Amino acid sequence: MSPGKQVSESDAAPPVAAGARLEKMRRRVRLSRLALFTAIAAGPVALGVVVMSGPATVAAAPADKPAAVRSAAAAADPAGYAQVFVDAWLRSSADDANSAQARLAQSLAPDVGLPDPVASAQPKPAAVTAVRSAQRGDGEWAVTVAAQYADGRLRYFVVPVTADASGASFTVTGAPGAVAGPARAAVGKSPYGVSVPSDGDLSLAVGEFFGAYLAGAGEVDRYLAPGVKLSPVSPAPYTAVAVQRVSAVEEATAAGKVPADGTAVRVLVQVDARDSGGRWPLGYELTLKARSGRWEVAALESGTARDGGAR
Repeated sequence: MSPGKQVSESDAAPPVAAGARLEKMRRRVRLSRLALFTAIAAGPVALGVVVMSGPATVAAAPADKPAAVRSAAAAADPAGYAQVFVDAWLRSSADDANSAQARLAQSLAPDVGLPDPVASAQPKPAAVTAVRSAQRGDGEWAVTVAAQYADGRLRYFVVPVTADASGASFTVTGAPGAVAGPARAAVGKSPYGVSVPSDGDLSLAVGEFFGAYLAGAGEVDRYLAPGVKLSPVSPAPYTAVAVQRVSAVEEATAAGKVPADGTAVRVLVQVDARDSGGRWPLGYELTLKARSGRWEVAALESGTARDGGAR
């Protein structure tokens, strides 16, 4: 450009406009970051709102995004929501629509009528538990809830529930329907087909281990294989533990003697635990390994041990 040539307004406009657009983009980024940090401090619900709202200038989502949203909604099982509703619904009455339970039921299912029981005709449920959830369609669920009464009766209700696209909000959309309970599933043949002698080394080792694990009779560590970490139940809930039956998967236990080092067996153990309240039949699955002429516990597979004990 020659020194004598003047710059026109049209020649200078593009850099100015570009600078303004850049500043707007920077401002949006700063606001988005501020909103995100505020949402993190406020909790997961607020964070979800920020993530889903986003700036208006974000490019259109790819074609597969709706599938991801449906997957998130499908994972939001409304079983707990339906359970709370049925519990409140069974404890409410149309004659007392202002009671706490009636108001709760109506807040969870605004379009569902309240029951109208005859006074003292039916006791309130002792416990209400969701036992099955089935997704019927996009955001539509059917939840089966069991109501248990103190006199031993058990009733089942199926409840229609709708979840929103985010999977964070639910509404009961229809009255509960009384249904038959779930059928009992067929049980396959147990893999524990080998009977272990009650006076053999393995049964004796198992009995000593559970005496320490459940009744505090000695240290648990002395019965564990090297590298295995397992804390006893504390405080010890039982005063005595007796092994009733031990069944194994492998034939290595049939002879009753400890085999070569490194031999592993999986066993199902039935024990009777006693406390001041009576006798309690308990069951456990164990893996044991032979070492130096003795059996050691390598894994306890039953109950909460999967989460915090030996594996």
